[in-house]
Amino acid sequence: MKTHQLPPVSQLYKQHLKQPIEWSCAIIGFVLLLPLLLSIALLLWLIQGGNPIFLQTRIGRYGIPFRLIKFRTMNEKRDRKGKLLPDEQRMTRIGSLLRRTSLDELPEIINVIRGDMALIGPRPWIPEQMQHFSQHTRERRMKLRPGISGLAQVLGRNDIPFRQRICYDLIYQRHLAPQTDLWILWQTFSKVLKHDGIEQTSEAFRPLRKNSNTP
Repeated sequence: MKTHQLPPVSQLYKQHLKQPIEWSCAIIGFVLLLPLLLSIALLLWLIQGGNPIFLQTRIGRYGIPFRLIKFRTMNEKRDRKGKLLPDEQRMTRIGSLLRRTSLDELPEIINVIRGDMALIGPRPWIPEQMQHFSQHTRERRMKLRPGISGLAQVLGRNDIPFRQRICYDLIYQRHLAPQTDLWILWQTFSKVLKHDGIEQTSEAFRPLRKNSNTP
């Protein structure tokens, strides 16, 4: 489906139905996934040692920060000066597997239950990423709760620059409807199975091409 084929925004769904529906789905999903979540946490504790949960500050709706919950995929090894080693040297085998399969993001379902996030929406930014964009752009993008997956994730994920992702995030706001969310959810499963766009592109902050989609 092309972006111009997406349905128009449904104000009823956007303002009144989306959050309670996703909250209910998150509760059911958490109960069903609890054995898997506990198994992964136990494996990480046994293999990596330490706390299997990784908390990271992200930017949520209206620019309000919150703590994102993920599985820890790297150890805490440091050099002689006490500085953390580069990410690639701290990534464990089980952590790499969790990254490839996106299982490291499963605990974010707790963020949905807490109301920090949605199942579908713009991915939450790390605070340092905010400085690359104007206040107007940040305010427009962060009108919605950030999501575990979103339009930018199924149309490129980390393979496309941030400015392209913002375009898709703004397009999503104009087409926020049940059909859009269901299509993104379906495409998310496909992306995860194919392991597409896992690694961050080296040109994440390059300008958009002239023929790129714009909001």
